[in-house]
Formats: sequence, C-alpha cells, structure tokens
Amino acid sequence: MRVKPTLSFWQIWNMSFGFLGIQFGFALQGGFMSRIFQTLGAEKDALPLLWIAAPLTGLLVQPIIGYLSDRTWHPILGRRRPYFLIGAVLASAALVAMPHSPALWMAVGLLWVLDASINISMEPFRALVADKLPDSQRSYGFVVQTLIIGIGTWVASNLPWFINQLGVANTAAPGVVPPSVKIAFAIGAMVFLISILITVLTTRETPPEDMARFQADRRQGNLLADIASHIVHMPRQMLNIGLVQFFSWLSFFSMWSMATPALTDHVFKAPAPDPNGFDLAVAAQAQAFDAANAAFQNAADLVGAYMGYYGLSSMLVALALAVYAARHTINRKAVHFFALTLGGLGFISMAFVPAPAYLIGSFALVGIAWASILSMPYALLASFVPAQSMGVYMGIFNMFIVIPQICAATLLGPALRLLFDNEPIYALIISGASLIIAALMLVRVHEPATLVSGSPAASH
Repeated sequence: MRVKPTLSFWQIWNMSFGFLGIQFGFALQGGFMSRIFQTLGAEKDALPLLWIAAPLTGLLVQPIIGYLSDRTWHPILGRRRPYFLIGAVLASAALVAMPHSPALWMAVGLLWVLDASINISMEPFRALVADKLPDSQRSYGFVVQTLIIGIGTWVASNLPWFINQLGVANTAAPGVVPPSVKIAFAIGAMVFLISILITVLTTRETPPEDMARFQADRRQGNLLADIASHIVHMPRQMLNIGLVQFFSWLSFFSMWSMATPALTDHVFKAPAPDPNGFDLAVAAQAQAFDAANAAFQNAADLVGAYMGYYGLSSMLVALALAVYAARHTINRKAVHFFALTLGGLGFISMAFVPAPAYLIGSFALVGIAWASILSMPYALLASFVPAQSMGVYMGIFNMFIVIPQICAATLLGPALRLLFDNEPIYALIISGASLIIAALMLVRVHEPATLVSGSPAASH
C-alpha cells in the first residue's frame, strides 16, 4: 500500500482553502435566509419548514457525490476537484440570484439549488483531507479546515452589517430584500468561486495505484445498490459517532432557522412587522410600518454580526488546536465532549442575556462547539472506514447531519406553536439541550490509537 507523505502547513492550507468560499455560502444562508423569508412574507413558525430544502438536498446529494467521486479519475482535475468546480459555479449563480427573489416560493426554490450546489463542492473536500493525509495528520488537517471555516463564518456573517456601515441601505420597500443583503450575497458568490479555484490550481491528487483495477471496479458498480450496501455495513463506531452528530446538527439547524426571529424579538424587542397589520395607504400607518421595519432590519443586521462571533471563536479554537495537533496527539473524544457542553450552555444563555452585547459571549461558547463539530467527528471517522470508500462513507455520514435537520424542519414549528406559545427563543433553548445530549452520547464512542502528528516545520 502506498505510504502517504507528511504535508506542510501550507500544503494543507491550500487543499482546504476552498472551504472559505463554501463557508461564505453556508454563513450567508444560515445567517440571512430567515431574514429573506420574513421580508418576503413568511410567518416565523413556518420558517423551519421553509428550510427543509437544505437538509433534503444534502440527504440526496452527498452520498451520491461521495460515491461518484470515489469512482472518478480525470487526467487533469483528478478525483475530487471536478466536483469542487461544478458545485462552485452553480452555488455562485444561486447566491447572486437569491436576494433578488420577487416571491417567497422563488427564494425557497433557490435555497434548494444553493444547498445542492454547496453539497456538491463540500462533500469531496472532507474526503480529500482523508485521501491525502496520513492518519497521524488527519486531526491536524481537519482542524486547519475548521480554521478556514471560522474565518469564512465570521467575515460572511458581518458582511451585510459592514456594507450598511459603508452607506448602503439595509431597508427597502415591503417585500423587497435590502440592497446591503443583495451586495453581500454577490460578494459571497465571488469569494466562493475564487477560493475553490485556488484549491483546484494549487493541489494535486494522487492517481489510483492500480488504474486497470480501478477502471474495472468503476464499470461494475451499481450506484444505489452499492450505497445501500455501505449503509447496511457501516462500521459500528461510525454509527456511534453519527448519533453524536444527530443531536449536534439538530442544535445548529434550530439556530440557523430561528436565531433571527428569536433574537430580534426576545433580545432586541424588534420583531418583523406584518404588512397586513398596517394600512399602508394611510400615511401614519405607513410611517409606523417603516419605523418597525427599520428596527427589525437593524436588529437583523446585528444578529448576523453577533452570529459571526461563533465563527470568530471557532477560528481561534481551531488555531489553538492546529498548533497543538501539529506536535501532539489530540484526545478527540475528550475535546469534543467539553466543546459540545460549552456550546450547549452558550445557547441556553441567550434566553437570559440582560442586553444584546452579552450575545457575544453566548456565541463565543457556541463557536467552541462549532470548531469541534467540524473537525473531531471527521478525524474520528477517518480512522474507522476503508480508504477506497472514503468518499461514499463521508457522504453517508452526512445522513447523520441532514436527518436531524429534517426532523427540526418538520417538528420545530409545531413544537413552538403547541408547547411554547410560539415564542421562538425556545428554539435556542432546545439547541442548547440538544448539544448537551450530544456530549453525553460520546460515551458510546472510543478513541482509536493514533500516531503523534508531525510538526509542519519538519515536513518541509
């Protein structure tokens, strides 16, 4: 079996740099889709169901893309990079079009396109790290990837606020997405495409050791039957890690879909106004709506900015882990337990902050969990699955991410309506409880023996 060389920091950085663009797409989607939906007339208890496009596309797309990328070899682009490019072009087009949606149904449809396109690019990136790095560097590789994700989350989450500070309006006519959001999504599209191109142009993939056998296996495969077989025969530890992922991603989906209505209402006291509650033909009523809408849009900008702190926090945590993992073995299970617990407390604290500025601390705790969620489970998983099926198993592993999101999309709205008097802040309390449950589920996961990661300086 071919021995994988130890890579330098910059080699790992370049192969992961495309995740900057992917996270721009995810952060803009996660921070501002509910704002777009509400601007186009969606009721707050309908928001989780409108988000169902995202997990459904992931459920369908990721295992298929993983399977296909395992069985792809292009003489110039290699195995994973063709999918990076296809996803980047489609996602960039969807990002540009999204905030220009004239109606709610079009924004929901574009969310399907956007999420499917991001998934086409994202899943092969996870497999690429496992493809190119020896086991001793995989934790380090996924942590560097998380560092880049944190940078993307923080910058993209602050884009509409920053653009508004430059003088671009963050309000518009009823039913129209503000110009600041439109420009932010256009910038996100450009960053997505450029960052993917940097990875494609600076990273080379190693061809299969036995090309004749690889080609023969590719011709004999059956997509659906092979994916089903991999699901049935997944390693037990993959299932155990997957249960941890289930509760982790239930938590974050609740945040992405409900943080804007929850925090604008509960913390900022500036909920989205309903145009139907105002007679806009009457000047005084129109002025009252404009004032309420301006307050909501300003609060939504700040919610996005505060959410950016979970990206900043995850970036700093990932940087610290990268420095440590470059020279020492990480106890991935212990790190993940403490990170998930702190993130759960961060979510719960949002219901009790005395002023908006305290949300910085809450989201900083959430960012610790986010840094771990994006690195530790994948580093653990890569130790338990065969290398030749890395792509399809990474895609199947995504089921433990999207199924809880589908559950939240269908059940969170009715739960808030029936159990919590339609108060969206309880969605964030549910997020906190779910992360703490995820931490407790780690008792079923064991830490495999790993080699101490080599220093990046020693690998030049």
